[in-house]
Amino acid sequence: MPERVKITEAAEKVVEQLRAEHGPLLFHLSGGCCDGSAPMCLAQGDFLIGSRDLKLGTIADCPFYIAEDTFSYYRACEITVDVTPGRGASFSLEIPLDLRFLIRSRILSDKEIKALPKPTHSA
Repeated sequence: MPERVKITEAAEKVVEQLRAEHGPLLFHLSGGCCDGSAPMCLAQGDFLIGSRDLKLGTIADCPFYIAEDTFSYYRACEITVDVTPGRGASFSLEIPLDLRFLIRSRILSDKEIKALPKPTHSA
């Protein structure tokens, strides 16, 4: 069964490290400025989820949100959050570790898409 969003083991270890320092976390993929399509990992409460943000699921005990207009590009994809060395240009919490989260996507079949739950609006 495909998932709308999942996370690699390496990225999950970074999330655990960040959670120990910052408390509960969330991911947001805006497709906007800074790193564009890089997911941002933020402390819950430090980022206001908008009424047009969609919750795609939960990864590493963190809710994962995507801007509704960005979702239109990823609606037929399974998104995997991974981590790589190097500094990104965002406000994401992993940046001081000289790491950055990124996404890898896989196009889903029509059958897989029909099996997925619909994303929900955050508000």
